[in-house]
Amino acid sequence: MTDVKGIDPSVPPSGDGCVECDAAGGWWFHLRRCAQCGHVGCCDSSPGQHATGHFRDSGHPLVQSFEPGEEWFWNFETSELYESGPALAPPAAHPADQPTPGPAGRVPANWADTLR
Repeated sequence: MTDVKGIDPSVPPSGDGCVECDAAGGWWFHLRRCAQCGHVGCCDSSPGQHATGHFRDSGHPLVQSFEPGEEWFWNFETSELYESGPALAPPAAHPADQPTPGPAGRVPANWADTLR
């Protein structure tokens, strides 16, 4: 997966957590990073589903997991999973000391009951 439409390996991630959840004081289950612009959004199991929302709003088709130890990519346009791809600008994941779900202090006690 090199020289693929929708991937800009030079763009760093937008931050350590979901942009929209951080702005609203929300929380997430897992994080996804847009491979084109670096937007970090929460996964579809999270209440906000902001990674998918970013795809709908921007048309940027590819995300990479932003979880430590995971390198896979997902293509929203084709619903294809790629086990690996080109290295993106660091960091490759949220900080290892950031819990999942996260961030610390904003996750409700009944978080597992709210997963989609």
